[in-house]
Amino acid sequence: MPHPKFIAHLQAIEGLSDDERRQIAALPSTLRQVSDGETLLRQGEDTSRCVFVVSGFLYQARIVGDRSQILAFHVPGDMPCLHTLLVSPMDADLVGLGPSLVGYVAHSQLKQLLDGSIHLTRAFWRETLIDAAISRQWIARLGAQAALPKVAHLICELAARLEVVGLVKNGRFQMPMTQRHVADACGLSIVHVNRTIQELRGRRLIAWEGSEIELLQPDELRALADFTPDYLT
Repeated sequence: MPHPKFIAHLQAIEGLSDDERRQIAALPSTLRQVSDGETLLRQGEDTSRCVFVVSGFLYQARIVGDRSQILAFHVPGDMPCLHTLLVSPMDADLVGLGPSLVGYVAHSQLKQLLDGSIHLTRAFWRETLIDAAISRQWIARLGAQAALPKVAHLICELAARLEVVGLVKNGRFQMPMTQRHVADACGLSIVHVNRTIQELRGRRLIAWEGSEIELLQPDELRALADFTPDYLT
């Protein structure tokens, strides 16, 4: 069955009845371990099932010119390729970020569920609209925002999305992205990312050790990033 974090995510953005939660939980699914850097689905690949993130993280990326551009990070509770129910093939690679556990649900099972419920169709549709809103935020900031607020915004967004599924504790969360991942997401060089993270540390806005990030002054970090979470719901 889909993991409770996926149901919690849908519950947070739309609100579900007990019966709707039971229907989603009853969807047949299979689980699979994913290693760091493993490609689950490739750009151009047709797929007959959707992926949901149980634990760990995924990202979507495309090769543009001579570098990789990360288009999205996916956290537990996300269903990264829900759009493939209607639009195929994949338009980017879906890749593991650190060790992860994912589940698969067949398109046919999802379509059967959604055909029987207008409200669940609305909830799943809203999930795709939020993904689109995140993409618009990234596009706008990629070209118009300086490096410091851009990286700060990425950190704030990830913290807000992880908080929805209960994965932020006392301002701390796990996120195994490297400076290369940040560079590929923000359109920056690794050297520029390193300087930016050092400045965020120097201002005592974040602590970042290994895969753990801590928001030391979250209000100040959000102000620097010009971050408001309304587009996430």
